[in-house]
Amino acid sequence: MLTQKQLEESTTYLKNRGFDSPEIGIVLGTGLGKMVHEIKDPIEAHYNHIPFFPLATVEFHSGKLIYGKLEGKKVVVMQGRFHLYEGYDHTDVTYPIRVMHMLGIQKLFISNAAGAINLSYKKGDMMLIEDHINLQGGSPLAFKNVAEFGDRFVDMSEPYDPEMRKRIEEIAEQEQITLRKGVYVSVVGPQLETKAEYRMLKVLGADAVGMSTVPEVIVANHLRLPIVAVSVLTDECDPDNLEPINIQEIIAIAEQTEPKMIKLFKELIKTL
Repeated sequence: MLTQKQLEESTTYLKNRGFDSPEIGIVLGTGLGKMVHEIKDPIEAHYNHIPFFPLATVEFHSGKLIYGKLEGKKVVVMQGRFHLYEGYDHTDVTYPIRVMHMLGIQKLFISNAAGAINLSYKKGDMMLIEDHINLQGGSPLAFKNVAEFGDRFVDMSEPYDPEMRKRIEEIAEQEQITLRKGVYVSVVGPQLETKAEYRMLKVLGADAVGMSTVPEVIVANHLRLPIVAVSVLTDECDPDNLEPINIQEIIAIAEQTEPKMIKLFKELIKTL
């Protein structure tokens, strides 16, 4: 069961390491870890040293929090996130969001790698998430003592901050970066979808599919943290021309697109 004492111990450990009042929290998705090289005067804390933190078990998620300055703002960056498919529950997956909030963040940036359900979007494109569909079969707010941490019933009519979305669209236009917009659907995984499942997701109104982000966004809304989220589209989910999945290719496409995502996030930080 999640307790305030656990969060306080995690936060105290990080403060003692020098994590001093970060303004922005950033979650980096699969193949999207290079932003940490942009951080000035970094301080690292490995997940396995932070009290009550889960451990990242996916080989391409490195598993550390990094604190420092980016475009003159204090940031704390999750290099490696947690997923339900690793065997964690919703509370584990979202624990770092609560810790970053206790450290002091006022905004949350999220990135992920996703598959393009909307076939007018191509691999290597980026998509600004405007809304989402939760198909993970649970909620990170569905626990007995949730009222100790905020309202039990959280409004989700506008889960992604309209002001930051508008700003990042303007930045993309100025920088001549293609930025799609759409609905992200989150599934459990780790298996990829069948042809029939891709057809179903399209009918539901999804533009992209992935295995993360939605629990983090729900908790951020619980904490009243404004969020902006961008998906890097790493494969095309065409049920009529579906090819066997190539994880290495997905990671390679995420890495190729990452510099554009970093540019968007850095320019957005400048405006805050």
